[in-house]
Amino acid sequence: MGKENQAIKLLILDDSQNNAERLVSLLRNAGHATRAHRITSVEDLQESLQQTWDLCLARPETSFMTAHEAASLIARQARDIPFILLAPSPSTELRVEALRAGMQDALSDDSDALLTLIVSRELANLAARRQRRIAEQSLREAEKRCQLLLDSSVDAIAYVHEGMHIYANRSYIQLFGYEDPDDLAAEPMVGLIASEDQGRFKDFLRSYIQQGGENEMRLKGLDSSGKQFPISLSFSPASYDSEPCTQVVIRAETASAEFEEKLKVMASRDLVTGLFNRSYFQDQLEAVRDNAVRLGQPSSLAYISIDDFNSLQSDIGLGGADLVLTDIAQLLLEHFPEGTLIARFSDDACTVLINGIEPEAALESLESLRRKVEANLFEAGGRTVQITLSIGVSAISETSADPDEAINRAHRLADQLNTAGGNAVKIFNPLEELAHQANRGNLIALIKHTLETNGFRLLFQPVISLRGDDAENYETFLRLLNHEGEEVPAADFLPAAQEAGLAEEIDRWVVTQATRLLSSHRSKGASTHLLINLSGASLQNPEMVEWIAGKLKEARLPPDSIIFQFNEADVNTYLKQAKVHTEALRALHCKVSLSHFGGALHPYASLKHVHADYIKIDGSFARDLSDPAAVEALKNMVSTLHAQGKLTIVPYVDSAAMMPTLWQAGVNYIQGHYLQPPSDSMSYDFSAE
Repeated sequence: MGKENQAIKLLILDDSQNNAERLVSLLRNAGHATRAHRITSVEDLQESLQQTWDLCLARPETSFMTAHEAASLIARQARDIPFILLAPSPSTELRVEALRAGMQDALSDDSDALLTLIVSRELANLAARRQRRIAEQSLREAEKRCQLLLDSSVDAIAYVHEGMHIYANRSYIQLFGYEDPDDLAAEPMVGLIASEDQGRFKDFLRSYIQQGGENEMRLKGLDSSGKQFPISLSFSPASYDSEPCTQVVIRAETASAEFEEKLKVMASRDLVTGLFNRSYFQDQLEAVRDNAVRLGQPSSLAYISIDDFNSLQSDIGLGGADLVLTDIAQLLLEHFPEGTLIARFSDDACTVLINGIEPEAALESLESLRRKVEANLFEAGGRTVQITLSIGVSAISETSADPDEAINRAHRLADQLNTAGGNAVKIFNPLEELAHQANRGNLIALIKHTLETNGFRLLFQPVISLRGDDAENYETFLRLLNHEGEEVPAADFLPAAQEAGLAEEIDRWVVTQATRLLSSHRSKGASTHLLINLSGASLQNPEMVEWIAGKLKEARLPPDSIIFQFNEADVNTYLKQAKVHTEALRALHCKVSLSHFGGALHPYASLKHVHADYIKIDGSFARDLSDPAAVEALKNMVSTLHAQGKLTIVPYVDSAAMMPTLWQAGVNYIQGHYLQPPSDSMSYDFSAE
């Protein structure tokens, strides 16, 4: 479980145990796991302060001390504990007094919604202060190490402020033919540049300090004897003795250096599109972060995702998809100004950094790009295809400078647009994000409550053979109901459970309930098999298979009555763990299935490492069986999988018209609403088939 999901340590200053329990319940329902302690005396508080606490909620007075006395005691012991006063109808004067006493806030003791918001704010502030203290300590240690490295580095490195040297290491001094560091102290750097290049150097340095951007240049250096030699300079923002300055790294240009530069350029490119690759793009964002923090210069990051790329790839093949990607890359290069940082970020997405412009100002250009791509006809393998884009946009700014967070936000927006139908542009809205986080907190609280009360529902959908196999097979599906009895989409609550570290706990609940129900069902004479989905969290736990073995023994079930199914994306992400996990399940005599198969760039690669008996093909391959190319793609996949000894399953069978095509394609099993939607019971009549 991540740090953000650890229990908060809470002090409560209140004579009433019932009031304290109500506060704990309130925070738990707001998504905060809590370990609370109610203070019962001054001595109790003094002893408690020997530990670390995250929050203190206090009534104005108790039988043994006042809130102001408690806040004063905490301050005297130099403890960083957010202190919130809960008073009946607090006046403005009381709130001012509380803030002057070092408390973080004062509010009405019946303002539950406001309290949860203030608690979230103060916990976030506390986490930031703790991280800052750790960062400051790490910075001090890093600065010591850096100084040692600078002094002994073979690279020529100097720190320059307003064009003047404030530090130069031994290699730098020797490169220019000097003996003593004092010879360069407080000397202008331009004096080390050949006269014909001095004007260009001054302009470049001035532009870099003011605007950032390009940070490398080549010119001729001048050593102490007046001899000129070619050098390359690399600039980056830095600080020396806590003062902002510019770090300069200088290399003497040689044939070897030029060759290394060519290799560096090759390593930064995506071979299919010619765009920069993901690694290079992320490296460049560090300079953008510095410009945002130091200069207040904003930038916009666009995550450009190709809608329904998996279907496109299955329709026109990998080679055809590469041709389309190359054409899209060319459109991007033509659309944005020369010098714009554009990269292929993943199989189906590109990223664009628009320097010096906020997202709202970049919106018109991105909308124009979306329309341009939508109107374009792409040629691939003799076929004409149309493409649409989902574009998420986020800012890298002074108050939100983390490039990784910007990428995640833009990526998340693009995925949301894609799910909603695609062909749209959306800018990240911090207010929407706050609402999303609040909803996510409520959802996590609902998931925890449902786990505690065994409130999940299990549904069963038949998996039916097209090849005369009369075995009874069902896939289990998990359902979550909210407080109004409405069903929460799995696409909402399963990612929330994953983020909150609850996915494995849910998997264990499903296995426990499903094996119990299957045991009861088989005791009536049926030879039913259950297909149970497990998350990536279970895939990573080496103890999970042993726990499963215990549950099967407890339910007195033969291991081959269960088929454990993993998402192909999880298997590819945790391939090493998946290999060990599936081998262990095989040794236990359980069956294994992979779902959503075919969505990866190289879908068959994982099958070389991971044992699987069944393959559930991604639903996109069966979406349009009226298209001969789609049918041919499905047939080829089924044939390839059969050659590897795999049994195939096609989901989302929604009409009788699909059945003959699936049978002719050689598919082994089918499931879908046409046959039967997920049901509360295992009651499908397999003999009717």
